[in-house]
Amino acid sequence: MIRLTLLTRGGCRLCDEMKEVVRQVQRSHRLSLTEVDISTEPALERRWGTEIPVLLDGGRVIARHRTTAQNLAAAVSRATSPSR
Repeated sequence: MIRLTLLTRGGCRLCDEMKEVVRQVQRSHRLSLTEVDISTEPALERRWGTEIPVLLDGGRVIARHRTTAQNLAAAVSRATSPSR
């Protein structure tokens, strides 16, 4: 299972769109999603401020701002390939 982290904040339309893309990809890939509201963590707010939404696999950014289900599925497939 791939454990993804979505850096978000309340009222973020792009964040809602990213969550929907993750839900679509979850239908065909084993993904778990943890949401982190950066406005509750000052260090994250300083680091990612205007860059959200950011989708992370561990510490690796796999999507920022917008992505498609097709692009996310490809990134997840690469992440689960044996050469990883």
